[in-house]
Amino acid sequence: MKRDSEALKLRTKDFALRVLRLYRSLSRTEEARILGTQLLRSSTSIGANYRAACRGRSRAEFVAKLGIVLEEADETVFWLELFQEGNIFPAEKLHDLVQEANELVSIFVSSVRTARGLPLQSDR
Repeated sequence: MKRDSEALKLRTKDFALRVLRLYRSLSRTEEARILGTQLLRSSTSIGANYRAACRGRSRAEFVAKLGIVLEEADETVFWLELFQEGNIFPAEKLHDLVQEANELVSIFVSSVRTARGLPLQSDR
């Protein structure tokens, strides 16, 4: 379990760094700047809040913080979709980031359900 949490800490940090590189390459239009700031905030929040969850003092605190991580991951997917659909950044260059963001959402959905003791979708 410890090894998995360390791997996920690294994965969320790497994701944040990838988004940071994207942010630095954005055009200087107002829409790119505004959406870019939102994307940067939500994507970096995933890793920061996951680290906080790992330091949770109780199961309830861990679950609550994981819920925040999930919200931030889902919000990140939203901003990436706006970048694609709004033609703010080339979709082909966003593909890997969108895929990773969606994978993180899936991981944290499962993590929240497991931490709450609820059955996973595949268990139904």
